[in-house]
Amino acid sequence: MRPVHEGGSRIGIVLNGSPLFTGGAGAGESEIRKYVIENDLVEAIVALPTDMFYNTGIATYIWILSNSKKQKHPGRVGKIQLINGVDFFRKMRKSLGSKRKELGPKDIAKIVQVYGAFEDDGETSKIFNNQDFGYSTITVERPLKLSFACTAERIEAVLGQKPVEKLSDDGRQLLEKALTRLGEGETKLWKNREAFLKALRPALSSAGLKLGAPALKAVLAGLSKHDETADVCKGPKGAPEAGTELRDTENVPLREDIKAYFEHEILPHVPDAWIDESKTKIGYEIPFTRHFYKYVSPRSLDEIDADLNTLIAEITTLLAEVEK
Repeated sequence: MRPVHEGGSRIGIVLNGSPLFTGGAGAGESEIRKYVIENDLVEAIVALPTDMFYNTGIATYIWILSNSKKQKHPGRVGKIQLINGVDFFRKMRKSLGSKRKELGPKDIAKIVQVYGAFEDDGETSKIFNNQDFGYSTITVERPLKLSFACTAERIEAVLGQKPVEKLSDDGRQLLEKALTRLGEGETKLWKNREAFLKALRPALSSAGLKLGAPALKAVLAGLSKHDETADVCKGPKGAPEAGTELRDTENVPLREDIKAYFEHEILPHVPDAWIDESKTKIGYEIPFTRHFYKYVSPRSLDEIDADLNTLIAEITTLLAEVEK
């Protein structure tokens, strides 16, 4: 595009529907949308009719970009116009592959008129603030709660862990015996990781085993299961550890306050959750079809039933003719 100090430019790009929404926050596609929207380069997006091109019948869109809104069209600053032009076409006399429709002079004039008017009519043209298409993807964490038991099933899971498989045969046998004996003790279920470690380490030491960090981690993983009734597992500094299997993400519109959204939409369901702010990402998507969706009520049951009766009657007549 011609630089702004040289007068700027306006360009149009024909794309399929994927660039409107493909890719989550932080992904390449979203980052491109983020760049063009946050730099206020998008003037309008026009939805074209289907069957416009030779080798495909998919929906296509024209993105109109400008780097001189402020200088030439101040009313469009910070705004994006969506134009629904799917009904502006004329049928071709002869199809060319998948191309069955084309924009006639009247259709082009109508789209240009809607674009130039820059009005929100609620039907063909809708105008949004740039921020309306943005969202924050927040990572919702929940505390890790584990119970530990030395059952035959869990011991087998331990022996199947890769770090444990690297032990010698004697080491694996000693480990299996030590865990089996530990499971036969008075406490058969531990709901506190620190308490379990205090029982596990002497049991391993008595068996003559000194496991490295990877193998010990594998033992803990194999013997543990998520248990909401267990105590929260805490890190070295006393902070709760996050359970990776319980991790979830939420998309919060930029116009909404993240803290308020979290308190109203998440905490009532999972009171022990928190947001890992270091993982928050900003993304953009343009749900074009959603903004122009029109609800069509389904047919009444009586109407459907009447059609079924008609079809049954036709089938019965045809079967009677075959039987003759």
